Order: sequence, then C-alpha cells, then structure tokens
Amino acid sequence: MPDLGLPPGHTDTRWRKLALFRRDLAGLSGTALFLDLDLVVVDRLEPFFDLPGEFFIIRDDDLFRPKPLRKINPARDTFLHSVGNSSVFRYEIGRHSYILDAFLSDPAAATESYEISQQFQSAQLAAHGNLHYWPRGWCVSFKNDCVPRGLRNWYREPVLPDGARIVVFAGEPKMADVFAGHGGRWYRRIGKIDWLQKAWQRP
Repeated sequence: MPDLGLPPGHTDTRWRKLALFRRDLAGLSGTALFLDLDLVVVDRLEPFFDLPGEFFIIRDDDLFRPKPLRKINPARDTFLHSVGNSSVFRYEIGRHSYILDAFLSDPAAATESYEISQQFQSAQLAAHGNLHYWPRGWCVSFKNDCVPRGLRNWYREPVLPDGARIVVFAGEPKMADVFAGHGGRWYRRIGKIDWLQKAWQRP
C-alpha cells in the first residue's frame, strides 16, 4: 500500500487502504479493480469492468445472513445496509480523492465516528453519489453462501453458487483456516473443497 500521509502525531495506520484514493497513485491512471489477497477468483473478471459507472463495491450485507436485531436502531441499520465491503471494488484512479482528503482533514474524528475504514469510505462515496454495488451473487461468502447451513454441512459438501465469480472469506473462518480444513466452530465441517483449491492454484 502507498503511504497514507497521516499528519504528525497520528500513528494509527489501520485505515491504510484509503491511500488508494490518492490523487497521484504512483503515476497510474484509468480503471482499477482492487482485490484483497485473501479471496479466490473462480470465474472470469471481465464483467467487473463492463458495468458503466465510476465506482462499484460489494454490499457488505450481501455477504452475511440477516441481522434482525439490528432493526432496533433503524438509522444505524439503514447505514450499515449501505456499507460496502472493500474486499473487491472498482474505481477510477485519482477520481475519488475526496475520501482520503476527508480522512486526513481529521483522522481522529473519523476513527472515533466509524468503526472501520469501509464504513467511512462508504459514507463519503454516498455523499458524493458514487456508491454503487456489484450485482448480488458475483462475490459470495464462503461461510454463508458455500457451506451448507447448520448441521447439514456434516453430510453435504461446500458448493459454489451459480453465477459466483469471487469467493471471499468474511468473518470466520479465514481463508488460511479453510484451506487447512478448520471451520472455526465445532459444528462447522469444511468438507471437500477441491473446486476451491483448483481455482486458487490455477495459473
């Protein structure tokens, strides 16, 4: 990651991914597709470049099961439903520097007001009318979309949903745990993941 450019005295670098929104990103220009390292590409990526628009991201809620208790606070529920998961996003390099500018203007306030950087990033994108999401099902959660729910995973193997292009590992277990056969819970069996391993090892 490039340097975040934090002001003197502020040493919290957890939000370093925001440095991708610098006006000058190592002299690069044009459209970029950012992918976290801990995910598996399982189909062609061309469709991610075909959608018209400047910015696309995963809707974070699309990777998780419904959270009905969140509706106790409707305003917060609405905001969290809008948050993008920054594991996979497409953007125009240098066109969204307002995100980094807003953060650097007061990093302490940003980190106090938002739990993680993708919440802050989403709020800035929404305020500028640039928050758009990938079609649901292109990016799927291994735990929530591939592994059969509950005790069914003890007699059914994980499967890739139709239309999925990228498998992400939101929450637990992490990608390294999955490839080691660990489900993170006693009741979560990983099972056979030949299709996932083949996609990961594909040249």
